[in-house]
Parts: sequence; structure tokens; C-alpha cells
Amino acid sequence: MNRHCLKIIGLILAFGVSLPGRAAEVTVFAAASLTDSLKEIGANYESNSADHIQFNFGASSTLARQIQEGAPADIFFSADEAKMDSLEAKGLVEPGTRQSRLGNTLVVVVAAASPLTIRSAADLTNASVEKIALADPAAVPAGIYARKWLEKSGLWSALQPKVVPTQNVRGALAAVESGNVDAGVVFRTDAGISRKVRIAYAVPVADAPDISYPVALVKTSPSPPAARKFLAYLESPAAAKVFVKYGFSLRN
Repeated sequence: MNRHCLKIIGLILAFGVSLPGRAAEVTVFAAASLTDSLKEIGANYESNSADHIQFNFGASSTLARQIQEGAPADIFFSADEAKMDSLEAKGLVEPGTRQSRLGNTLVVVVAAASPLTIRSAADLTNASVEKIALADPAAVPAGIYARKWLEKSGLWSALQPKVVPTQNVRGALAAVESGNVDAGVVFRTDAGISRKVRIAYAVPVADAPDISYPVALVKTSPSPPAARKFLAYLESPAAAKVFVKYGFSLRN
């Protein structure tokens, strides 16, 4: 090894100069309903990359607020377009990176052993259904979608006193699993990961609002090159296969 190479190595050791291709950490802020699919996708990606994928799962409204307040996020994967719109309006979405990646549907779930029969939205008004868990219908996408469905059905006013709001859609699922409520309205993908609930009613697509999951690079991304690579992977056939396995539909 010549003297020039030794000098470069010495500078790297002394001042922490980054070597090309050094592993990076990519932080993805993602809707709670994406937890299982993205964990699998992240693990698959890491098996062929030196980069580490870190997830922060929660209600899209909470995550958007955290990004607005300066939380270090590389990618935002929302459960609705409105939360992405709010970030884009504030200049926090990298232009040209936003894609509407996934779709979903709503279902009414009850505990696996529950005798309840739900054949329509109107059945939720029955006396046998005393409490209904929804992700916060004032802020969280899953709850907002559920509220819009019930408003369209003309039942929101009658059912609102029964509603038990939760922090996110997984909270609504957990409330049904625990028996603390009689029913819950969640995404089909969330119902699919639990053996403690059963789908009592699948909301017809024609009756429900359009459910869209956009994803984009955050303008203030701490690791833009690595984040762009993972964002591209989320658009790949390999990632699509996992999303479909967990019950999502593909929008592009």
C-alpha cells in the first residue's frame, strides 16, 4: 500500500470521513395498517442491502404532525391522500416522488366467538350492538373513511353515541379482540391478521369512500439517496407481491 493510500485512510480514521457505499438508515413513517406488510418488505430489502430500514407506525394524522414538527423522516406512507396533501402544501414532500400505491376496503369485525350477525350498516343500530370501535373519526384515516361510509348510509347521527374512538386502526381491532366493544370498523387488511376476530360484514366498494395510500419522499429526508432506493423498491414487483399477500390492492 503506497503512502498516498495510507494518508487517505488516516484522514478517514481521524475525521470520520464517510466511505462511498456506507450503510445508511432509512426511517419510514407509515400508517398502522401497513405494519405487517412493511415489516416483511423491510426485512426482504435488508437481506440484499447494507442499509437499515427503520419504521415508525401510527395514525397517519399523528405521523404527518410529527413530520411538520421536524421529526427526522425519510419516507411518509399515508393511509389517505389528505394527510399527504397537507404535507405537500407545506413544502414537505419532495416534488415528483409522490405515488398513490395501494388501495383497501372497510369491514365490520366482531369477536371470533360473537353471535352477532351484521348484514348491513343498518344492523349496527340494533340494541345488541352497544359499542362500536373506530379509529378516531375526526382525525385518523380509517375512522374518517368509516364515518363517511356511515354518513352516506344516513346512520352516522344514530350511531355516533355508540362510537368508541381509538388512537389508530390497530387500536380499534384490539378493542374488538379484547371484547371491550361489540363491533369495530377496520380495514380488511387489519382483520386479516387477527384470529381473534371475524368479518361480520364487508362494506361494498360502491358504498364506501375511495381508500388510497400515497407514499413519498420527505423533503427534509436525512438520507435522500438511500431513501430513494427504498422508495423505488416499494414500487417493485417483489414489494407488490407482499402487499397483495396482506390483502391490499395495487393502484399503479
